[in-house]
Amino acid sequence: MNRILRPAIVLLGLMTLITGIAYPVAVTGVAHLLFPSEAAGSLVVKDGKPVGSSLIGQPFSDPRYFWSRPSATSPQPYNGLASGGSNLGPLNSALTDAVKSRIAALHAADPTNQAPIPVDLVTASASGLDPDISLAAAYYQADRIARLRHVSRDRVGALIADQARGRVLGVIGEPRVNVLELNLALDTMK
Repeated sequence: MNRILRPAIVLLGLMTLITGIAYPVAVTGVAHLLFPSEAAGSLVVKDGKPVGSSLIGQPFSDPRYFWSRPSATSPQPYNGLASGGSNLGPLNSALTDAVKSRIAALHAADPTNQAPIPVDLVTASASGLDPDISLAAAYYQADRIARLRHVSRDRVGALIADQARGRVLGVIGEPRVNVLELNLALDTMK
């Protein structure tokens, strides 16, 4: 019995040290050396204080700001612990009702805007945490923001273009803009 139990306990202890301590410490150390911002959570800092992460969306409901893509997480929006889609199909009445209420909220915030609403302003992503919206979604909101902030539509459009990010490696995904960073830049606009 001792011949079987002792090697098993030693192997368990050794593997715990290697895979539970040494490997995570090494990977974390390399990450902090090569990618310090990402390893620290990709924090967005304003006035020396973190205000969010460039990787996790935040809710914005003030019409003077760009609104984010809706979140499907619960119990609160953009909850990293509950990341995941709603799994509601296109024929599900709960999804239809949620989309209708989001459309109504967009029309209530900007009743004169008769342009087609970009889909990413009314549907959540698969993760429910998207920090970005499409350029179409940002430009859709530009008139409302320009009017409420008493600046020209061209200045808001230029700000969107300045904050825009292209496709990853030139081919993956669509051009987009980070909503938190865009709203912070909006606050600095005079």
